[in-house]
Amino acid sequence: MIRRFLDALYLVSGWLAGASLVAIFLLMMFLSIGREINFNIPSGDDFASWALVAMAFLGLAHTFKRGEMIRVGLLIERLQGRPRQAAELISLTVASGFIGYFAFQAGRLAHDSWRFNDMSTGVVSVPLWIPQLGMVIGLAILLIAMLDEFVIVARGGKPTYQPEPPKTVEELVERVAQGGGV
Repeated sequence: MIRRFLDALYLVSGWLAGASLVAIFLLMMFLSIGREINFNIPSGDDFASWALVAMAFLGLAHTFKRGEMIRVGLLIERLQGRPRQAAELISLTVASGFIGYFAFQAGRLAHDSWRFNDMSTGVVSVPLWIPQLGMVIGLAILLIAMLDEFVIVARGGKPTYQPEPPKTVEELVERVAQGGGV
């Protein structure tokens, strides 16, 4: 049951990142077309930049769990068995520490913005904690994903972010054509 919840959490996070991308596209199109017909969206650039931050951070966990995040595994890929498991656990521990610290500090920033009633300086005044939530939530979900992977690897499982090697040349070519990992 918890597995289904976590997978749904990562998927929803990915969908929210995709929705943010669509929002950026629509805002940019309306802003571009609006210039031609003398129509302006107040603080449209601000909303597009906030959607960009939400897109980037909310998409992290989904990207990580699907193995589509850039990862340098020059050392780990050469290891097998227990040494590889230990290296994966060390990597996940260090990454979780950094992401946890980043999430905590981003949460403090959003909390301080709420506490001091910080407002944006654009035409449309928005409390800054609202757009900062995308960053905080995205980092928190990424931390959950990292800890989830730590548990999987600690139990002796294969990391879900590590794709199966291609079985045929055609499969390799297809993965490369789709921009996926090999």
